[in-house]
Amino acid sequence: MTGTDLAPARRTTRTGRGPARLRPLPPRSARRQRKSPLLTALTAIVLLYSLVPLAWLLINATKSQSDLFDSFGLWFGDGFALWDNIRATLTYDDGIFVRWLGNTVLYVVLGAGGATALAVLGGYGLAKFRFPGKRWVFAVVIGAVAVPGTALAVPTFLMFSKMGLTNTPWAVIIPSLISPFGLYLMWTFAAEAIPTELLEAARMDGAGEVRTFFRICLPLLAPGIVTVLLFTMVATWNNYFLPLIMLKDPTWYPLTLGLNAWNAQAATAGGEAVFNLVITGSVLTILPLIVAFLFLQRYWQSGLAAGSVKE
Repeated sequence: MTGTDLAPARRTTRTGRGPARLRPLPPRSARRQRKSPLLTALTAIVLLYSLVPLAWLLINATKSQSDLFDSFGLWFGDGFALWDNIRATLTYDDGIFVRWLGNTVLYVVLGAGGATALAVLGGYGLAKFRFPGKRWVFAVVIGAVAVPGTALAVPTFLMFSKMGLTNTPWAVIIPSLISPFGLYLMWTFAAEAIPTELLEAARMDGAGEVRTFFRICLPLLAPGIVTVLLFTMVATWNNYFLPLIMLKDPTWYPLTLGLNAWNAQAATAGGEAVFNLVITGSVLTILPLIVAFLFLQRYWQSGLAAGSVKE
């Protein structure tokens, strides 16, 4: 280390009169530790906005039906009824909650899994192959991303009604297979993650397109695949409006629609209020998503950052 490395950094300033003056800069560690009070306050507000509803849900899942109305919402009741609520949720109405959970898993595996597979294949093809009309495809994809799903729900219902697919699982699975945002994300990710020179080298060595994709490109696309899978999985898991207009049979309800039906029981004539089961069922509903994010978080973060820096 030289002597110049130990000397403090200096900044040259000129006042307009006389020679320039040298003013030492603050230490680098002090510059790094400088914080913004406004940014800290905004972060704290966002954190409270995110965690308070979750804390309310977890706390009230431990209460009985009577304690929900007799105690403060953000504090525990007189008894601890979490295990009783879980048992009642899983066995209420002949275990219909378990059927709804299975339906949701089915929609996620076929819908979100199929949407991810199609997005990977389409994004790779659009990124690495040239064909006429590629710019028009790009414009269509961007336009599809801008269109909200609720705007397409009624036309989709009319089309599926003509085909006789309403009130069946296919009415939820087939529309879930289309993910314009996932296709666009894989398109941009594949364009940066897979060097064109690598594909040319594989083709010169005699590898076919299918082998090149599965043996070389697919491992490189793993972070983007996980990112798209998380987005499509959350969208399908929380899907409410599409099943609402497509399904009438409660045995095909997903969890979102089933819990809403339980919540509406109290407003019907002769209906039973099961608000404690609705809250407990909501806790059980979000647990798989939390587990998925915790296990796939590192892939998700790397997938979002890929392509952001150009070498």
